[in-house]
Amino acid sequence: MSESSYPEQVYATVRSECEQIVARYPHARSALGPMLHLIQSYDGYVSPRGVALCADVLGITRAEVSAVATFYSQYRRRPNGEYNVGVCTNALCAVMGGDIIYETLSEELGVGHTETTDDGKITLEALECNAACDYAPVVMVNWEFFDNQTPTSALQIVEDIREGKPIHPTRGPETVGTFKEISRVLAGFEDGRATEGVAAGEASLLGLKIARDHNWRAPEPSESGSADPYAGTEDVGEPGSSADYDGDAKQGADE
Repeated sequence: MSESSYPEQVYATVRSECEQIVARYPHARSALGPMLHLIQSYDGYVSPRGVALCADVLGITRAEVSAVATFYSQYRRRPNGEYNVGVCTNALCAVMGGDIIYETLSEELGVGHTETTDDGKITLEALECNAACDYAPVVMVNWEFFDNQTPTSALQIVEDIREGKPIHPTRGPETVGTFKEISRVLAGFEDGRATEGVAAGEASLLGLKIARDHNWRAPEPSESGSADPYAGTEDVGEPGSSADYDGDAKQGADE
């Protein structure tokens, strides 16, 4: 496939799908983000010909398209691996073992941050945060969660990828799609798998369970329209209640 332009039939399909994305938005330029994901679903990265197509559809310059493509980390400017293996190395995951997991995978794969194995199977990435601190340390493969990882379990993930075996995330769909398949979903074209698997794990739902067990509810709005922060704290003297703090303040003033 030429790097300079799409074959005629492919171009017609990609352009048609870009126009479908544009039709979702009141302002055409708002469609650029999903369009870039669509380009990645075809080319495996934001290719020069994809940049040119987006610019043409939206009536903006290639430089403007590239400015967005280089700003957000999910957009790649060189071919990405079939599976993007991201290891969270932010504070909590790091101290829980994320740094060791990343170093272990880097040594095993022979690649560093955002580098791809020679067979094109895996791109390794040190992620700043996976937004799943309750399951640290976390690895994401094509943006699907693999929670509570260890160096051994993370090595098994990449070994399964190398052997062509299906890999199963902790939450989300039953199996992980390829980078191109997931890019198409991010572009807004559903794959019919949104209801597969576990949506939220026990640790994420624990706060909700505690609130329901204690019948805790959000404060009701007052007549002025603002919520009363002390609504539902009528149990005077309950540890941590507003009355407890008021008493401490009064005692300090008397002293």
